[in-house]
Amino acid sequence: MKGSASAVAHGAATIVNAIALGQGAAFGVDLWTKAEVKLTSEAGIVKAEITSDPKECPLLVEKAATKVLKRFGLENTLGAQIKTQSNIPIARGLKSSSTAANATVLATVAALDKQLEDLEIIKIGVEAAFEAKVTLTGAFDDACASYFGGAVITDNLNQQILKQTVLPREDLAVLFYVPSQKAYTINSDVSRLKTVKSIVELALKKAINGELWEALTLNGLAYSAASNQNPAIAIDALAAGAIAAGLCGKGPAVTAVTPKDAIDSVRGALQTYEGEIILAYPNSKKAEVLKP
Repeated sequence: MKGSASAVAHGAATIVNAIALGQGAAFGVDLWTKAEVKLTSEAGIVKAEITSDPKECPLLVEKAATKVLKRFGLENTLGAQIKTQSNIPIARGLKSSSTAANATVLATVAALDKQLEDLEIIKIGVEAAFEAKVTLTGAFDDACASYFGGAVITDNLNQQILKQTVLPREDLAVLFYVPSQKAYTINSDVSRLKTVKSIVELALKKAINGELWEALTLNGLAYSAASNQNPAIAIDALAAGAIAAGLCGKGPAVTAVTPKDAIDSVRGALQTYEGEIILAYPNSKKAEVLKP
C-alpha cells in the first residue's frame, strides 16, 4: 500500500445531452481536476476539501473515495483525506463533477496500490455522482470523455460506450462562455427538457454518423429553448466564425468550437455578454496517476 497518490482527469464538453434520451455524447477538453488522496488509519472517515472552491460541498469526492475503499473491503480499516484542485468552474455545465470523480477514484485506487479496469473506475465515479445527487443520468458520457479524451457516444442508462472516435480536426480551440450564476443539475426541470426529445434524437444520429459539430449545435439550441436560456449567445458565436456552438450540459455555460484563426473574433462576440470566457483545447489524453 502506497498510502498516498495524486491523479488528474481532464474536462469534457457536451455534444448531445443525455437527459432527454438516456443516450449522450461528449468530447474531451484540456481543462483539469487534480485529486490528492492520503490514506489514514481512521476507519471509515473520509474527508475532502475542494481547494479551488472551498464553499462547494465535497460530498461527491468523499463518496467516490469511500466507494473505492468498499470495493476492496477496506472501509472498516482505512479512511482518507482528499484535496482537489481544478480550473473548471463548478455548476456551470462544464463537467466538474465527472472530472472530480474520475480523478478521485483513480488517485484512491493508486494510493491503495491496487488496479482496476478503466470502465470500472468510471462506473465507481458515476455511482458516487448518483449518490451525491449531482447527476440525473449518471453522466456516463461526460465521465468517459473526461477519462479517455476524444469523443464518445454512450448509452448512459446501461453504462455502455456505443462509439469512441478521435476528433475530426486538429486546428480547433474551444471557447466557453461562463456566466456567474450557478445551475445545479439536480434542480433541472426534466419533464420540460424531455419535450425536445425528437430534436435531440436527430442530434444523436448526427453524432453517430460523425457529424459531431452539427450535433453539438443542434443539441445546444434545443436545450437552450427547453430551459429558457439565451440561444443568441451560440448564434453570435457561429456568426463570428465558430464551427459549432451550443449549451454545455444543462448550462448555463455555452461551448463554441472554433478554428484557431477565429479565436479572437469569437471571443469578441462572447464578450458582449456578462461573464467569463475560458479558452481550452480538445483533449485526447487519458486520466492518469501523477508521479510523486
